[in-house]
Amino acid sequence: MKEITIPVQDIDPRILLGVNNAHIQLIKEMYPDARILSRGDELKIQAPDDQIPLIEAAVNLILAEIADNGHISLSRVSELLEIEKGETTTEPKDSSTIVFGPNNLKVAARTEGQKEMVAAARVNDIVFCIGPAGTGKTYTAVALAVRALKEKLVRKIVLVRPAVEAGESLGFLPGDLKEKIDPYLRPLYDALDDMIPADKLSLYMEKNIIEIVPLAYMRGRTLNNAYIILDEAQNATEAQLKMLLTRMGIESRIIVTGDETQIDLPKNLRSGLIQAQKILKDIPGIAFIRLSATDVLRHRIIKKILAAYEKADAEKA
Repeated sequence: MKEITIPVQDIDPRILLGVNNAHIQLIKEMYPDARILSRGDELKIQAPDDQIPLIEAAVNLILAEIADNGHISLSRVSELLEIEKGETTTEPKDSSTIVFGPNNLKVAARTEGQKEMVAAARVNDIVFCIGPAGTGKTYTAVALAVRALKEKLVRKIVLVRPAVEAGESLGFLPGDLKEKIDPYLRPLYDALDDMIPADKLSLYMEKNIIEIVPLAYMRGRTLNNAYIILDEAQNATEAQLKMLLTRMGIESRIIVTGDETQIDLPKNLRSGLIQAQKILKDIPGIAFIRLSATDVLRHRIIKKILAAYEKADAEKA
C-alpha cells in the first residue's frame, strides 16, 4: 500500500466530494482496496502501488474540471475514472457511440449537432436541444438517459411530453387515461424499444424505473437521481416549463427538446421554450444546443422539405 496527499485548496468540498460523498463512493467502487479521506484542504489516498497513479490522475482531472466549470456531475466523474482506468467501451469526449441496444444495435451520435448535444450533456446539468423534426433530438436524449441508467449514474428515467394536441377532446376518446395519452407518448416508446430488450423494458416500466408521463402529471414531484427528458417542449407553457425544471432533485439531469416552429399552443398561451432561451442562457450548468436541417437523418427529401418551408417563412416574414 502507498499513501499520497493531494492539495485541494480553493475547491468547495461539497462539489469535490459530491452529495453524500457520491463522487468518493464512485472511486471506491472502481478501486475497492483504496481508502480516501478528506481532511481540510487535503485529500489523503491509500491504495496499492499500481492503483495510486490512476487514482491520482483521475482526481486531478476532476479538480481541473471543477476549477474550469465551477461544478462537476456524477456522470462526468464516472467518465473520468473510466478513462484513467482504461475501461471505457468508447473513446472519451468525441466518440459517437452512446449506448448499445438489443442484438448489439449501436446507437450513436451521427451528426455534428448530435455530437455537440452529447458533449453538452456530459458537463451540464440541464441541456436544451432545439431544432426541426428528424434531427434526432428525442432519440439522442433517450439514448443518453439509457446510458446513464445502465451505468448506474441515475436510478430512474422520467420521459415527459405535453399532450397539447389532445386538448379537451381527450374525454371523447375511447379507453382509460393511459390509452388516451399513449398516442402522444409513442415516439418515446419507439426510442426505448431500440435500446432496451422488450422483457427488461417491461420490467423497468412495471417498477417505475422508467416512467413515461404527461407533463401535467409532474406537478408537485421532486425527482432525485433521475434523468428527466421533456420532449416537444415548444408545447409547454411558460408556467409548465418552469414547473418541470424545478422538479429537478439531487444528482438529476434534464434534457429539454423542442422545435420552436411547431408550436401547437392556443394563441393566448406563450411557449416556455421561447422564454427559456432568453432568461436561462447565461446560467452556468445550462447549455443550449441548436440543430438544423443538416442534422436531419430521415428520408433525404426531408431536408429539401425543411429548406422549402424555411424559405417560405422567410419570404412571409
